[in-house]
Parts: sequence; structure tokens; C-alpha cells
Amino acid sequence: MSTPQPSHRRLSALRFLGVEALSGIVLLAAAALALACANSPLAGAYEAWWRQRLSLGVPLLAAGDLRFWVNDGLMSIFFLLVGLEIRRELHDGTLSNRRIATLPIIAAAGGVVVPALLYMLVARGPAVGRGWAIPTATDIAFAVGVLSLVGRVPVALRMLLLTLAIADDIAAILIIALFYSGGLAIAQFLLVAAGIALVLLLQAIGVRSALAYALPGAVLWLGMLHSGVHPALTGVVLGLLTPVTAEFGLSARHRARKGRNTPVANVALPPPTSSEAPVARVEAMLHPYVAFGIMPLFAFANAGVRLEGVEFSAGPREVSTGIVLGLVLGKPTGIVLAALAAVRFKVAELPPSLRWSHLMLLGVLAGIGFTMSIFIANLAFDDPALLAAAKFAVLAGSAIAATLAVTLGRLSASPA
Repeated sequence: MSTPQPSHRRLSALRFLGVEALSGIVLLAAAALALACANSPLAGAYEAWWRQRLSLGVPLLAAGDLRFWVNDGLMSIFFLLVGLEIRRELHDGTLSNRRIATLPIIAAAGGVVVPALLYMLVARGPAVGRGWAIPTATDIAFAVGVLSLVGRVPVALRMLLLTLAIADDIAAILIIALFYSGGLAIAQFLLVAAGIALVLLLQAIGVRSALAYALPGAVLWLGMLHSGVHPALTGVVLGLLTPVTAEFGLSARHRARKGRNTPVANVALPPPTSSEAPVARVEAMLHPYVAFGIMPLFAFANAGVRLEGVEFSAGPREVSTGIVLGLVLGKPTGIVLAALAAVRFKVAELPPSLRWSHLMLLGVLAGIGFTMSIFIANLAFDDPALLAAAKFAVLAGSAIAATLAVTLGRLSASPA
């Protein structure tokens, strides 16, 4: 009797999780290094480095400091990877299967609503209230890295974590676009439209080189920057526009007409250079650079909180308390309650290999917010005291959630 072989999709997801687990360690090291620099005699040099201004000499683009180029520039590539993951999952992944996707999507919704409500109960003022979305995010790299420390857990739990994190990313993207974008400059959307039109034109004529889309991407990024939408979301738009089949544009239409015996021009079109869809090819190409380059660089640029400079007056205290409560208590509570309701009302099913203790572990892991939480904190607060308190709380809350996850995971671990 032959042993069933894992599907290509499942192998791909497991490879993705493997990279994320290793990158979580690199991310942790970068955050620790930033904290060490900010709380040592190197603190002045650390801040001076990130405040250096850099101009690319591009029209419509003023000089920005190095943090700007990391947070608004390189993080566009991080969001491109997120967009590619969402595009692929919606096409033929877990998000394309209603029966499989329902539970993690509903659980993710609970994991967004409850932390936000907890935060708003604690931080009620208009200035501090802008941070309500900070504890709603999950850092997939850290979460998978911590899960790898637990030991052997069901494969279904890893897949559920991946799906929940993707749904969580979709929620974070919508929150940033709707609540943390500046006043929209409608005229600048002409640049956005031009960038999208160029991308669609290149796809229509079947251009396959990823580099060819860099110029339209740059036009789209500039349009986002000047229109009031956060420019990093450019990556999401490009990811969602990426073709999910190996053939697209002129080549696909030509072969489709031949298949229907429709007369076509006698043009010899070359076969695709790769049997792999662009969405999978570009994702595989970018993933190591994002996981081991861009995300650790973001951590090093933003996790350098000077601890003696963190204030605990009323405003900063409300921010830090709301974030820690949201991550440590709100995330697992929201995820488990939403999952319980979905199963109770027969909207979704718990995978046979999982127990409710595994769902609690999933909820605690989701409380590791780091990358996206700090990203949202940068958008939420201009006040240095509130921003420092928010970053400190994200680090503290994520550390507590990680410790709880390892402890709980050791208790609920079972053979994969």
C-alpha cells in the first residue's frame, strides 16, 4: 500500500513556514541589537544614523531620512509579498476553499475586534485613542518561530496559523488604508491610475520580466505617497494584480482561440519561459530577501526604544496598558470565542487533529504583534512619548505572549 504524498500546495506552505520560523530568529536578533544600541553609549550614533537624509534626485520626491526609506520604501516590498500571498491563497489556497477558510477567517475577525475594544476601554482620549489598531496585528515570522520552539504539534495547527495570519494581514491592510491614511489628494490619484494602467498594459502584452514592472510600481508608489494613502500599500496593489497562471496576456488569448478553433493571426508566440505562475515565482524570489533582509532591517530601525526615556504619565501609560492587554489577553480571547461561536453555530468545523487547547495556543501565538504592530504605531502617533510607549508595549506584550505560547505549547504538544 503506497503512502499518500503531500500535495504541492501543502509542501509550498510548509516551506514558507520553514523560512518564517528561521527568519523569526533573525528578526529577534535584530530587535535585540536595536534595543542594545538604544540603551548603550551608542544611542546617539544609532539615532544619528537613522536621521541621515537621502535624496534619490527623483521628481516629486523630496529627501527623506533613512527610517523613511525603510518604513515607506522597503516595506512596500514586504507588503508586496503579503499581497502575493493573499492573491495566491484566494486563487487556489486555503482562502479559496470556504469550508477550510471559514474557521481561521472568523477567528481572525475575533482577534481584531476584541483587542481593539480592550484598548479603547483603557485608552479613551482622542490622542491616545488613535492606537486602537496596534494590538490587532500578528507577526507571522515571530509566531512561527515561537511555534517551532514548542516541539511537535499537528501540521493542521501550522496551516491554521498561516491562514489566520493571512486573514489578519488583510484586516491590517484595510485598517491602514481606511484609518491611517492622510487626507486624500484626489488629483494625485491620476498617478496611481497611471501606475495601475501601465501594469495592466504590460500584462496584456504578456511581459513576464519582474523588473519590467519596477517603473510602473515606482509611478504607483509616488502616486500613493502624494495622494495620502500610505505608500507601502503599493506592494499590496501590485501583489493583487499579479497573474496567478503561467500563461497570460497575448500568449494566453492566442492559445485559447486556437483551442476553440477560432481563426487567429499566424504569429508564432513563444511558450512561457516558466511553467510556474508569476504570483508563485515572484513570491519565491522575494521571500528570502524580505524575511532575512527587509524585516530585520525594519526591526533594527524601529525597535530601538530608549527604556529610560519611556514615560508612564497618564497618556503613555494608557497606550502601553491598552496594547499589552490587547495582545496578551484580547488576541487569544477574541480568537477562541469567535472560533467557539463558529463551531457552535455550525458555520465552521474544528479540524479533526486539533483540540481546543490548540486553538488557545493559536490565540496566544497571534498575540505576538511585532512588525505590523510597530508599523501601525508609527502611523498612529506623532508624539514621541506616545510612540515610545507604544513600541515598548509591543515589545513587552509580544515577549509575554511568546513566553505564554511556549509554556502552553509544551503542555498541549502532540505528535504531528
